Amino acid sequence: MELKPDFIRSLHTLLPAEAEALADTLAHGQAVTSVRVNPAKGAHVPAQTKPVPWCPEGFYCPERPQFTFDPELHAGRYYVQDASSMFITHAVRQLTNRPVRYLDLCAAPGGKATAAMTALPDGSVVVANEVVPTRARVLADNIARWGSPSAIVTASRAEVWGAMDGLFDIVAADVPCSGEGMMRKDPEAVVQWTPALVAQCAERQREILHGVWPALKAGGLLIYSTCTFNRAENEDIIEHLISQYGAEPVAIDTDPAWGIAAGINTDAPCYRFFPHQLDGEGLFMAIVRKPGDSPTPATTAPRRRPAPVPAEAANTVKNWLIGDYIASTRDGIIEAHRPEVAAIMEVIQERVKVLRAGGAVAETKGKRLAPHHELALSTALRTEAFPEVAVDYPTALAYLRGEAITIDAPRGMALITFNNARLGWANNLGNRANNLYPRPLRILSSHNPDNPPSVIR
Repeated sequence: MELKPDFIRSLHTLLPAEAEALADTLAHGQAVTSVRVNPAKGAHVPAQTKPVPWCPEGFYCPERPQFTFDPELHAGRYYVQDASSMFITHAVRQLTNRPVRYLDLCAAPGGKATAAMTALPDGSVVVANEVVPTRARVLADNIARWGSPSAIVTASRAEVWGAMDGLFDIVAADVPCSGEGMMRKDPEAVVQWTPALVAQCAERQREILHGVWPALKAGGLLIYSTCTFNRAENEDIIEHLISQYGAEPVAIDTDPAWGIAAGINTDAPCYRFFPHQLDGEGLFMAIVRKPGDSPTPATTAPRRRPAPVPAEAANTVKNWLIGDYIASTRDGIIEAHRPEVAAIMEVIQERVKVLRAGGAVAETKGKRLAPHHELALSTALRTEAFPEVAVDYPTALAYLRGEAITIDAPRGMALITFNNARLGWANNLGNRANNLYPRPLRILSSHNPDNPPSVIR
C-alpha cells in the first residue's frame, strides 16, 4: 500500500524522528487482531494468550479466526475490538467510583460503549447514541448482544443532547475523524485522506463538542478520542476546550512499559497510540473536566413516564427476570427497565429517538405473550424461567442461519444454547421446532467449518 506524499510530509511535521517508522508500519505492517471478553456472561480470557496490557478483559489472537462461525460471538460472550480502543476501560475505571450516567455520543458500532458497560460501577446507565441510521441499527444489535439491562440506544444529533442541561456525569465522544490511525487496516482511509479532510473533520469535531457540552453536568468528565494522528483533530481540540470552555485537563495513570506516547506540543495530559510503538492501531485520547460542582444531574427537559403494561403481563415479565425492573410498552414491545434506566427515559424520550431501552422482554403474539429475542441475550434473564436446550456445533450453525432444527424439549418456548451460551428462541412443536432467530441477524454464508473457531476456549 502506498501512502500519499502529503500525508507522509504531515507525519514528518508531527513526529520528525519517527515519521519513517510510522509510515512504514502503516504501509507494510501487519494489523493485529484482539478480542475483549464479556465477564457478565461468564467469559474469561483464555490461558496462554497474550493479554492487552491496559484491559484485563482483552487479549490478542495469534491469527484472525473466522469469527462469523463462532456461536459464542453471536451470543455476546466477546467483542472483536482493536486493542488501542480498549484503553477506554482503563480510563473509565480510574475516573469512576460510583454509579454514573454515561453518554457515548458517537457510539457505533459499539466497541467502546460495551467496554464502558463492563468497566463502570454497578448501577450506572450507558446511553449509546449514533446519528447515522444504518450505523445506529448495527449499534443496537451489538448492545443487545452484550446483554446489559442498563443500556439505552438512541439516534440523535449532539445539539439535541445539549438541550438536556447537566444530564450526564460522563460524556464520551469518539468523534468522526480523518482516520489516519486506521490506514493499515482500511485502504479506503488512505484513498480518502487529504489536508482538506483533516480541516473539515476538525471543524465538525468542534461543532459536535459545542452541541453536546451543555449535556455534561458541572464537574462532569468529557472523554475525547479519535483514531487519527494529526494535531488539528487532537491536541488542538483539547486546547480549544480549555481556552473556550474552561475545561480542566485530567490525567490518568499509565505504565511506561505499555508504549503509550504523550501529547505533542501541549501541557495537557494526552494519550497517543502509535502502531509502530505498540500492538494496536492509531488512537488519541484525552479527558477534561467541566468546571464547577454539581452533585446531582439537573435538566430542563420535560418528563413523561413510560407507558405501563397490564398487571398480568407485568407479573409474567417479572417472573422472567432477576432483580427489580419496571415494565413498560413502547412501539408494541414490552421493555424492562431498571429504576435508574426508567429515570433517564422519563427525561429523554420526548427529545431523542430511542431505539432500545433497558431491554426488550416480550411482544404480543395473538393472545399470548412471547419472549423477545433480546431477552435470550440479556444477563437479566432468570435461568429457570425457560427450558434450555444444548445443541452441537452443526446444529448451532443451522440455527444461526435460520434453518429448521429438531430439539429434545417440552412443547413451547425453549432457549437454544451452545457451550452454555444462549443463542435465541425456538418454539418446539413436538415433531419440529420453529426457528425464531431474527432474520436480520442470520449468518448468510453456507460455509460449514468442522469445528468452531477457538477464540475464548
